[in-house]
Amino acid sequence: MRRFLLAAAMFGTMSFAHAADMPDFLRGSLPASSAPVRNWDGWYAGGQVGYSWTNTDYGKTVVSMTNDLFRSTTLQGPTSQLTLLGRANGRSPGFGGFVGRNFQYDDIVLGVEANYSYWSSLGTSTAASLGPIQVPEPTLVLPAGATAADGVTLNGRAALQVKDEMTFRGRAGWATGDLLPYMFGGLAVGRMDVTRTVSSSVTRTINFADGSSTSFPLPQFALTTTDGRSNNFVAGWTAGLGMEYMLWGNLFLRGEWEYIKFMSIKDTVVTQNSVHAGIGYKF
Repeated sequence: MRRFLLAAAMFGTMSFAHAADMPDFLRGSLPASSAPVRNWDGWYAGGQVGYSWTNTDYGKTVVSMTNDLFRSTTLQGPTSQLTLLGRANGRSPGFGGFVGRNFQYDDIVLGVEANYSYWSSLGTSTAASLGPIQVPEPTLVLPAGATAADGVTLNGRAALQVKDEMTFRGRAGWATGDLLPYMFGGLAVGRMDVTRTVSSSVTRTINFADGSSTSFPLPQFALTTTDGRSNNFVAGWTAGLGMEYMLWGNLFLRGEWEYIKFMSIKDTVVTQNSVHAGIGYKF
């Protein structure tokens, strides 16, 4: 028994020593990465170019205006349900800059950033006509068996341009070698011009019991109203993904995708997708 235990102990010692000399991949483990993690901590700033696409929803743009045109009449309710204008898409190149501060915890990088973009021609416009839409007039005093309806015709147009915007972001990234992939989210403020116009005409038709009818325009509803504002500051929110690559020293490249949704301005809603490419320096 003693000889067996002694032989087993000697075999185990020799096996352990032999295993220590085996390559890493034969011992069931991969070699540890020797790539150093870059120091991203500190202030940084840079410039960027970009391209942006907007989708502008004009579906409710003129509703408040038609409500004013037909206020306190039987036409106000039905015309407020109409969708006169639709959606329009715009696109534009642009440029801007950014400044921020990183806080690094091992390979986790958190930060805050202010980002500015100027767009040269990021605008949309639309125009449409609708009608005549027949709206019954049950309140009129008419001969027995007669009915009346008002035929409403609307013409509208609208335009909106995003001039520039600022975003204030929180960032979270993961440092791996020279790369820093990150995601961000925060607040956005855009500067916009918006105009809208709507005109109306109404023709009343009375149908008599004998099958005859008569039609005539209502001049009190032959109206046009225009509304517009320049340099409106419109708030919204932003979110996106990006990646930075340290070239040498503290100089880095970045690329990112950004989504912005703005609050309604003049009953018009804008959403925006942008791509940016930039170069920056970490101090």
